Amino acid sequence: MKRRELLRGAGLAAVATGLAACGAQPGATPAATASDQRFEWKMVTSWPTNFPGLGTGAAKLAAMITAASGGRLTVKVYGAGELVPAFEVFDAVGRGTAEMGHSAAYYWKGKTAAAPFFCAVPFGLNAQEMNGWLYEGGGLALWRELYARFGLVPFPAGNTGVQLAGWFRKPVASLADIKGLKMRIPGLGGEVMSRVGATPVNLPGAEIFSSLQTGAIDAAEWVGPYNDLAFGLHRAAKYCYYPGWQEPGPTLECMVNQAAWESLPQDLKDIVDACCRAINDAMLAEFTARNQQALDVLVREHGVELRQLPDDLMLALRRASDKVLEEIAAGDPFARKVLESMRAFQAQARSWHAVSEEAYYASRG
Repeated sequence: MKRRELLRGAGLAAVATGLAACGAQPGATPAATASDQRFEWKMVTSWPTNFPGLGTGAAKLAAMITAASGGRLTVKVYGAGELVPAFEVFDAVGRGTAEMGHSAAYYWKGKTAAAPFFCAVPFGLNAQEMNGWLYEGGGLALWRELYARFGLVPFPAGNTGVQLAGWFRKPVASLADIKGLKMRIPGLGGEVMSRVGATPVNLPGAEIFSSLQTGAIDAAEWVGPYNDLAFGLHRAAKYCYYPGWQEPGPTLECMVNQAAWESLPQDLKDIVDACCRAINDAMLAEFTARNQQALDVLVREHGVELRQLPDDLMLALRRASDKVLEEIAAGDPFARKVLESMRAFQAQARSWHAVSEEAYYASRG
């Protein structure tokens, strides 16, 4: 009984202190507080609505923010083409057509040279390393510095892990088979492919199957078995190659309009940040759990031929990648700054992983 009275007294004291701090008088109606504010946001994405992993990841993020905020910040999701086309997410959020967007930074390489570094770099950081660099190695600060120019605040919001190298209508026996090949491959991977003789084509995910099936393109990389099976890419091409040199740790992004972000009280900002971190982890877990299951279906039930890229092609891709990265850095001071930060972190992570992850894999057999 005494404990209840003490708690009640403490609560009344806290309320009285709060009213006094606001200059309120007994009996007066309290002014609206931050907790009374309600925000209704739109999220546009580059993915088909409810597409496994990517589209569902965006939907889960929106639902998490809505629930965690107790409905004070509600987020409605619009898939690619529902409000804006897949490749207009960046501009739509920047100009305030939508307050949030879910996409991949390498789609914006035409807007700023450094953007792809925050998604995927050929032969670069894997998912674990990307998270380390972004959260603890200064990467996220650089990303936000870059996006501030466009009125955007970015957050890591998903990762698929190392992807497949792609689907090919014909087998690839050597570097020579790449010459003249038309391939759907975005970002820096596309730049590298052009250096070894291919013609890169950038298409939204929803257009890949029909383009591959009709022969408009000869090859395509999308994500990995989990998503590739969902799109039915095995019905358009039977040769599937690895490793995913072009996207070793592709980080997806949640971008927020700067003005909309600044309008939020601190607790809602914290909720958005926490939910993005949660979906970043959850999506990687989902792809790690589902990719091999989907690959088994592709190979065993659909007769897909899983092959490793030939050595001469891999060597050419590695050399071309180094050249592309150096050229980008030479032409843009901020890109140079980002690349040097990433390379320093990669060297650090590689040294540690040599005696941790890699050593463990070797011992496990």
